[in-house]
Amino acid sequence: MTDSSQVTDPTNATPYRYTAALADSIETAWQDRWEREGTFHSDNPEGALAGPGAAKDKFFLLDMFPYPSGKGLHVGHPLGYIATDVVARFTRMTGKNVLYTMGYDAFGLPAEQYAVATGQHPRVSTEANIANMRRQLRRLGLSHDSRRSVQTIDVDYVRWTQWIFLKIFGSWFDPNAPRRDGRGTGAARPVAELEAKLASGEVPTPDGRPWAELSAGERADVIDSHRLAYVSSAPVNWCPGLGTVLANEEVTSEGRSERGNYPVFKRNLRQWMMRITAYGDRLAEDLDTVDWPEKVRSMQRNWIGRSEGANVTFPVEGAAEAGSAVTELTVYTTRPDTLFGATFMVVAPEHPLLGSVEATDAEDLTVPATWPQGTREAWTAGHATPAEAVASYRAYAAGATEAERTDEGRTKTGVFTGLYGVNPVNGAKVPVFVADYVLMGYGTGAIMAVPAHDDRDFAFARAYDLDIVQTIGPAEDPRGVDLSEAAYTGDGVAVDSANDEISLDGLSKDEAKAAMIAWLESTGTGRGAVTYRLRDWLFSRQRYWGEPFPVVWDEEGRVHALPESMLPVELPEVTDYSPRSYDPDDAASCPEPPLGKAEDWVKVELDLGNGMRTYYRETNTMPQWAGSCWYEMRYIDPTDDTQLVSPVNEAYWMGPRPEAGNTSGGTDLYVGGVEHAVLHLLYSRFWHKVLFDLGVVSSSEPYHKLFNQGYVQAYAYTDSRGQYVPADEVEETTAPDGAPVFTWRGQPVAREYGKMGKSLKNIVTPDDMYESYGADTFRVYEMSMGPLDQDRPWDTRAVAGSQRFLARLWRNVVDEVTGELVVSDEPAHEATRRLIAQTIVGVRADYEGMRLNTAIAKLIVLNNHLTGLKRSPREAVEALTLMTAPVAPHIAEEIWFRLGHEGSLAYEAFPVVEDESLLAAEKVTCVIQVKGKVRDRLEVDPEIDEAELGRLALSAPGVVRTLDGRGVRKVIVRAPKLVSIVPE
Repeated sequence: MTDSSQVTDPTNATPYRYTAALADSIETAWQDRWEREGTFHSDNPEGALAGPGAAKDKFFLLDMFPYPSGKGLHVGHPLGYIATDVVARFTRMTGKNVLYTMGYDAFGLPAEQYAVATGQHPRVSTEANIANMRRQLRRLGLSHDSRRSVQTIDVDYVRWTQWIFLKIFGSWFDPNAPRRDGRGTGAARPVAELEAKLASGEVPTPDGRPWAELSAGERADVIDSHRLAYVSSAPVNWCPGLGTVLANEEVTSEGRSERGNYPVFKRNLRQWMMRITAYGDRLAEDLDTVDWPEKVRSMQRNWIGRSEGANVTFPVEGAAEAGSAVTELTVYTTRPDTLFGATFMVVAPEHPLLGSVEATDAEDLTVPATWPQGTREAWTAGHATPAEAVASYRAYAAGATEAERTDEGRTKTGVFTGLYGVNPVNGAKVPVFVADYVLMGYGTGAIMAVPAHDDRDFAFARAYDLDIVQTIGPAEDPRGVDLSEAAYTGDGVAVDSANDEISLDGLSKDEAKAAMIAWLESTGTGRGAVTYRLRDWLFSRQRYWGEPFPVVWDEEGRVHALPESMLPVELPEVTDYSPRSYDPDDAASCPEPPLGKAEDWVKVELDLGNGMRTYYRETNTMPQWAGSCWYEMRYIDPTDDTQLVSPVNEAYWMGPRPEAGNTSGGTDLYVGGVEHAVLHLLYSRFWHKVLFDLGVVSSSEPYHKLFNQGYVQAYAYTDSRGQYVPADEVEETTAPDGAPVFTWRGQPVAREYGKMGKSLKNIVTPDDMYESYGADTFRVYEMSMGPLDQDRPWDTRAVAGSQRFLARLWRNVVDEVTGELVVSDEPAHEATRRLIAQTIVGVRADYEGMRLNTAIAKLIVLNNHLTGLKRSPREAVEALTLMTAPVAPHIAEEIWFRLGHEGSLAYEAFPVVEDESLLAAEKVTCVIQVKGKVRDRLEVDPEIDEAELGRLALSAPGVVRTLDGRGVRKVIVRAPKLVSIVPE
């Protein structure tokens, strides 16, 4: 294939020696040929990419969508990509049609921040980064079908992302609709079905009026309130430092942005939301249908956080007189059985009971201005009236981050609002406090407190001298609980929980919960409910570099979907990419998206069916998650401009395969880091389920089998100032006591172990590896470092071992001086044939189980065996070459070509063992002694177990003669070669 006569070693003594230069020549030549011949193109059943390959069984293999960073790749990034390429190449050799490609998650905040700083359009830097990453990955020899590659910034891709948004916007979640997969009810349906149900009265209107009596605007408002994509003015995470709103998942536990580590504040802004909570049950339950690591499934279930309880309504005394629009509080509790012990309530500082969210002055508040008689001074926090106390407290809470507000280790404090709730089970008046540890975005923004049975409520009650009423105790002595020092948080039976209509006394927790929920529903004071830790998905960003929403607003403030014929909505050209009117150092600032400055783009004249009217485009953009939620479907049909994906092609690549144990469908293998275990996977599953419900796809899950690879980590070194120094310049010596000593430019440095990064000055790039060793050596080293799902340390010095393996493989085939073949056409000896057979079986099993490091170890054993032979038998070399091809494809292709094969080995059948007798273990001789003297010998399997060998030894003729009927005191077995018998 290559003319390696031009590639020589420095002395020109061995011009065909396997060096980095020869590897480069071989590798780039084969990469060019693969591209030229379309070697890795996979066929669809129909459409532009249709072909005969679709008659085969399929295998859809997927890497997690990478973001094209301007820093390029370091050697840790390709770990998963090399692994999937090994799987793809092996699977092709087993006769399957493999879909394997790579795209780019190309919208993102880093490109926008660079644009703000430089004025360069983010597309320019993004496309340059993609080109560099494509170059690095191509040089690695990944067997991608380049025809199927996509990037989320492509205009056509944006069109279909917007199309999916319109599908979601045009849908509602019908809890009674049967699921297409027969797994119960609850599915997305078109809003036209909702309108029909509203018209028939099957779904009631919010105020109970007949649908026909509502105006057109009122009808639109009702429908909008049910949509899966809707607009909300709830509090959001505003990050001035990034100039955008963040989802809860993008904020750290310290209340700072995950990207950039900037402080995050709560602000009330109009935002697009996705009603992912409607799918909470399905997202949790359907985890049983996929083949994922249990760790990831647990993380998803914990994030969804399903809990069963009740919504309970407390009338609020004094609220109406104070002018509040809210006259009752609804709380969600998982323990309605403890309602008789609720002695106070707490609302979030933003709760509408207290007035507008922005209220900070006493006169803006709705709470009574006078302090109720007998109220304890501690409740005032030093203020004269509840209004003043609440105003001061809310001003304080506005500056706190969510993490600070919910810190479990922080003392819970609050102030009295001057209002009282009325406990529906006993009519008791319970004071209502405001406290920042209650969040408006979680539940109803109000909680009931049962201090007798909750540690935090107990501490709050003790601090404010509130009543503590027991409602549960241990079954053996329910009234023997001491509440003087701590709450009782154990299980047991209900006590002191009765009124004239219901008694829970003596019931277990579950029995009491069921009874209380039934009573609440019968009296209209509450109802059973299921809630989730999962929040609805915040789906808009105050950015330029993102997908525009395919909607417009009319002059009355109502939103309208654009028709599909108007897609895609493209970003306007602007010269300033920064948000308007915000100060990164001012927590009180609020964002105005950059698109708001493109006034000619924002204001448009359109005919949406009611004649030409003035509309205004949405100036927020979609989050980066949007494009990464569905890319696997576009891989299937990247050229189809009439539909998101052909149903025939989607069913072929992603449809369920019940006969193979796959009832939900999805890609056959998805590989990526565990850091995406929650957000990306949860969002993708949600979008996919909506599309499944609407009949767009046949699979109810996007990814059937998931594998999380580990990380490549590296050593970093710091000097006496704590500053990082270049890791590749550090020298290692040994102290007299044997301990390692590290120095940089003669000065001692400290070594630490962790991630690889530019700031740590320990980056090694794939380009460094290509230049010094070649891509195949780099691939073999990364796959041989350890189990794929575990972290592994990078050591450039150890790469030489992988290079030696390939160099020996090359020498077993090619004379380093003449370039001639050195293989023998004579049959291999039996020992070699046995080792070949064992290697074939072992390597196949390892590839199938993604145990790539042990597969390489087996290949090295066979290769070393051939090195010890005078000439390598062709049958051994060809089998070894084919087995090596998935991990080191370039050298394998070159060897295959030099062995006389014209075509690529990419679709050659993976070796099989035709003579299974070669797999039978060779016999070994076991010596049997009686009283230390050899009395017999047995030919046995080397894997024989001790019990079986002992039994055979006792029945051996020589042993039977020697014992002559005597008993045996002891049998000492050293399988498989020795048995020593001690007679009585």
